[in-house]
Amino acid sequence: MKTTIDIHGELLVRAKRYARDNQRSLRSVVEEGLRRVLSARRTTSRYRMPDCSQGDPGDEDPLVAYTWQDLSEMIYEPRRIYKHPGTR
Repeated sequence: MKTTIDIHGELLVRAKRYARDNQRSLRSVVEEGLRRVLSARRTTSRYRMPDCSQGDPGDEDPLVAYTWQDLSEMIYEPRRIYKHPGTR
């Protein structure tokens, strides 16, 4: 399939030189480059956030006893000391 693309001048000179030195067509050099880029991108794994959980998976969520309002106050008013609702 034919298409037209703009390539930076120096990059095109280098690609043509590479093709000539390796007895290849410019088309085959460009196609190989595209295949390498596209296959490398496909095999790159997605970033996974590390699990920084605290406590045991079976333990009760310590925040479940708080209301949304309680949590909001804890976040936005950090100077106050809050105690768990089940403690004195």
